[in-house]
Amino acid sequence: MVNIVSNSHIKRRLPPLGALTAFEAAARHQSFSRAAQELHLTHGAISRAVAQVEERIGVDLFVRRNRRVYLTAAGQRLLQTTTESLDALSYTVEEIHRHDGASPFLAVSCEPSLAMRWLMPRLGEFRTLCPELNVDLRMAGGPIDLLSENCDIAIRRMDFGAHEDYQITTLCSELAGPVCTKDYWEKHISQDLNKANWLHSRTRPNAWDDWRNAYGIEKIIPKSEQHFDHFFYTLQAAQNQLGIAIGSIPLVSDDLKAQRLISPLGMQSSGHDYVLLTLEEPNLDPRIAVFTNWLMEQITR
Repeated sequence: MVNIVSNSHIKRRLPPLGALTAFEAAARHQSFSRAAQELHLTHGAISRAVAQVEERIGVDLFVRRNRRVYLTAAGQRLLQTTTESLDALSYTVEEIHRHDGASPFLAVSCEPSLAMRWLMPRLGEFRTLCPELNVDLRMAGGPIDLLSENCDIAIRRMDFGAHEDYQITTLCSELAGPVCTKDYWEKHISQDLNKANWLHSRTRPNAWDDWRNAYGIEKIIPKSEQHFDHFFYTLQAAQNQLGIAIGSIPLVSDDLKAQRLISPLGMQSSGHDYVLLTLEEPNLDPRIAVFTNWLMEQITR
């Protein structure tokens, strides 16, 4: 008969987690100073933490030479295991947090232009409807790693490939077309786009060409052109009568309703959708479900 002895009764003689975290940072940077900067500690605190780990293990983890530190063979081995363990611990904690539907926070990453021109003006209403849920709004665009960036949901213009494990919920299809103020159209353009100052965004450099192709018109040479760093700057410039820009729905929906802008030539499908990206079906998390349902109601108004 083979006796299997469980080691569950053996007390783990591990250094404190804080000391291991300090060691991992120092080993990764091979610098106590850089580790101190990363963890917002003093150089002395990192040195004491590393000494605590070395004392518990009973071997040197670093060789100190000419004001620099180098990992020993034991240090390299411990770094690999510590990094893997900390990553696994961080992942598990994040997974637990994400499956806690009772959490009072919802981290939402949103395209900056959509956030500023459509979502933010409506968040006050959501706060009134769901005062117990705090929306942590983060502005970012393009591909996203929801786990590493600690986000529950991302709102994106789907002009890139999303991770295959993500759940994609379509919010709306995007429509695009020239927008400007009524006064600008009547005073400067009068049906002739050649007379206009075309406003461009460096984040959507092909917006005018894409619209022309969708509208089926030949190349137009504008009277003048002006470029801005972001799409929302371009739309604001159009609202301030600096020229005419390619706007999109839903970004200019409120401006069109309030007649701050007009769409004199109408809107065409851009071929892109605005979507919600989540790690699992939205209805599995009550926080994401209530926010998603609210967004769907807003977009159809």
